[in-house]
Formats: sequence, C-alpha cells, structure tokens
Amino acid sequence: MTVLETPSVTLSERAARQISKILSREPGGTALRISVSGGGCSGFQYGFDLDTTRTPDDMVVERDGAIVLIDSVSLPYIGGAEVDFVDDLIGQSFQIHNPNATASCGCGTSFSI
Repeated sequence: MTVLETPSVTLSERAARQISKILSREPGGTALRISVSGGGCSGFQYGFDLDTTRTPDDMVVERDGAIVLIDSVSLPYIGGAEVDFVDDLIGQSFQIHNPNATASCGCGTSFSI
C-alpha cells in the first residue's frame, strides 16, 4: 500500500510577522485558521479566521510565533502553498501562492483547480 503525503504549507517571513502580531492581541491558544470552501468567482475560496479550537486532524504550521491551523478537508487544495502578507497601495492582505490553482480571480481570494 502506498501512502500519499500532502505537501505542507509554509509561511513567508512577512506572513509570520503579521500573524504573530495579530495573535499577540488575542487570548492564549489562539491561532489563524485557513480553510478552503466552495464559492468565490473561481470555484473555491480561502477563509481566514481566528480559532482557539484544534482538532486532531489539523495541520499546524508554526514560524516565529505565528501559528496557523489547516483542516484535513482543506489541506489537499492548498498543500505545497506559501502564505504571504502583502502591504501595498491597494491595501494589506494575506495571499496564498498555491501551486494547485490553475486559475484565480483578480483579488486572489478565490481559485480553481
């Protein structure tokens, strides 16, 4: 039997710094949960929520004080991706550089596979 592993998700230095800053203002044990759900203009959309509940099947990504949780249903859609934080003229946002996405919308919050 062959076991297929889903590649992990990584955090850029900028994303880790911003997530850590956000979590420092929250109660202990809070993490940023990234999820994927159906919807958005390209078929799937990313969700970002603060969460204090971890489940046994969550992937936990940690870097420099930042803690990110990804549930097992969302992970196959974003495995191998990098979470980044962008601060430019248009505004601030987390962006996911997803190697699984074949197309995405202009704002980067939805994608298709």
